[in-house]
Amino acid sequence: MRYDRGMTMLEPMIALSTGGALGGAAVAVAALMVGTWLVSLALRNASIVDITWGLGFVVVAWVSALRADGAAGAASLMVAMITLWGLRLGIYLFWRNHGKGEDYRYVAMRRHWGERFWLISLGTVFGLQGVLMWVVSLPVQMSHVGAAVDGVLSTALVVAGLGLYLLGLCFEVIGDLQLTRFKADPANAGQVMRTGLWRYTRHPNYFGDACVWWGIGLVGLSVSGTWWALLGPLVMNILLVRVSGVALLERSLRKRKPDYEEYVRMTSAFVPRPPRR
Repeated sequence: MRYDRGMTMLEPMIALSTGGALGGAAVAVAALMVGTWLVSLALRNASIVDITWGLGFVVVAWVSALRADGAAGAASLMVAMITLWGLRLGIYLFWRNHGKGEDYRYVAMRRHWGERFWLISLGTVFGLQGVLMWVVSLPVQMSHVGAAVDGVLSTALVVAGLGLYLLGLCFEVIGDLQLTRFKADPANAGQVMRTGLWRYTRHPNYFGDACVWWGIGLVGLSVSGTWWALLGPLVMNILLVRVSGVALLERSLRKRKPDYEEYVRMTSAFVPRPPRR
């Protein structure tokens, strides 16, 4: 009976701690995205939101850790994992996009909304990405307030999560490097890349991104014991496959590259596998 009473007494404290963690992350995300929006107005370039996407997760991870007086153990590992992933992505996108003007997606939106785009972009571009960032980052938010998983299961989750994360990071880094080198050769202008990792999947970077976040989710689960925090990697996976990743990019590639249909016929869209013959 004493155990039950103790748990009853702790429930309001756990709920308060969870609300504080989620609320603190929400405030940090809101401040970051509003600030990025204001910069985009000055630059007349909404594309900077893509750079902020990866860096925003780093902010959430460190805000969550600092609000919990620092991260320890697997929670600290997860903060490091997110920091490495987010900084690499943000730096890469800055280097890739610098000096190239606004992305065609935002140019089309600006053309459609006209003079109202400056305000509409706050919700449809920056606000929406901020909400998604908050949801996807649930594993790190909950890692500081949940009930940790003990014993063999916790170790297994950390090992599996870290392994999946490293696999995904390798796919992202190698895939981006291979594509950069391919595009740097003038002889490849207008051609479809079919070598390296791109021989086995049409989107090694997106596949890698999914692996990274499922890995982060598993490590987070070992710390928080909160299964619903896996909603974060699930949402990221859906975005990558069905919304802003594979689906959106392929609509554009099919229009711009005549031989892309042949590439689609032979090569897996997402999960790597040997090409069809």
